[in-house]
Amino acid sequence: MAEVWDAVVVGAGIEGSVTAFHLAKNGCRTLLIEQFPLPHSRGSSHGASRIIRKAYVQQHYARMMNEAYPIWEQVERETGTQLYMKTGGLMVGPRSSKQLAETERSLSGAGSEFERLSSDDLKLRFPNLSFPADYRAVLDPEAGVLKADKALRCFQDLFVKYGGRIHDEEKVVRIDPGDVVTVHTSKSAYKTRKLLLLPGPWAGKLLGPLGLHPPLKPVRISVLYWREKQPGTYALKKGFPVFVDHTTLHKYGLPCLEYPGIFKLCYHSGPVIDPDDRDGVAGSRGNQEIVRMMCDYVRKHFPGLESVPAIQESCIYTNTPDEDFILDRHPQYRNIIIGAGFSGHGFKLAPVVGKLLCELAMDKQPSYDMTPFSLDRFHNTATPQAKL
Repeated sequence: MAEVWDAVVVGAGIEGSVTAFHLAKNGCRTLLIEQFPLPHSRGSSHGASRIIRKAYVQQHYARMMNEAYPIWEQVERETGTQLYMKTGGLMVGPRSSKQLAETERSLSGAGSEFERLSSDDLKLRFPNLSFPADYRAVLDPEAGVLKADKALRCFQDLFVKYGGRIHDEEKVVRIDPGDVVTVHTSKSAYKTRKLLLLPGPWAGKLLGPLGLHPPLKPVRISVLYWREKQPGTYALKKGFPVFVDHTTLHKYGLPCLEYPGIFKLCYHSGPVIDPDDRDGVAGSRGNQEIVRMMCDYVRKHFPGLESVPAIQESCIYTNTPDEDFILDRHPQYRNIIIGAGFSGHGFKLAPVVGKLLCELAMDKQPSYDMTPFSLDRFHNTATPQAKL
């Protein structure tokens, strides 16, 4: 008789790996399946660094971050690996910015500290930035940099330590729903009581045959690295913070771990692509336009950086229309659980996302209100009587 797993998790990016970790830690016999050989750079979780911050426009994320930080610290202690480097976080925008005002309200509502900086404060504290006189900032003292690649490995190692099993280089080719779900891969087939789908940019391709069509858009992000004119100007050692520009065209930056004398500064959007052709014509054309825009931005606001990127890389976001996540059960098959649409801001929240999905899988009451993450907030998401 075929082995039946308590849970199978599809997708070994940060969200899937953390979800699998929580399941295994809670005693579930769990299999984690990944289509590519690990580690890989095809999805959304690779690279040396990510921003971590409590400063969120949406209060539900600000509250979730209060729980995420202690879990990150717990994993650091358990693995003996430093994952979080505190730098502070600078959120800038016009004085009239609704996003900054809402960020302050969210931080206050979550009981988190922050500091308001005027235009004069900005010039005094950060002379290596140049913004108009009508700009101001919110400083999040707990923000910083996460060591992304190391974090992913730590969660996968802990998952295995708690009895989990990882199968990489196995692509899911078919899912047969039922009281026991059968997952067919390129190498084998597995039976499971609970199936958790966290396939990143490939979510649409897996959910469609299950009768679900949420408005998910995989977009190619141009990850741009800019050389400092004077080494150390924007460095971690000099205390330069992570950075988010809350104008209509969102930019973000962080002191670089990947390359010495380099600052990472990116545009929080990109062209819609097929994840199996990330660097094809559509992605390349969109990348050229974004690079031109970012060169102009650097010239205007980061005078200490060379105005042409020294290094260009890419990754993929999977966006929802409202940029809230999808964390929900399949409306027809309640033992299939979906985590998708992390919209470029899921990494820092992964410890709490994984906990919530684990709670759904174990039929526990979720720790947070799940309304913002529901599938049914989108109209026409499900196809009735889906043909599988």
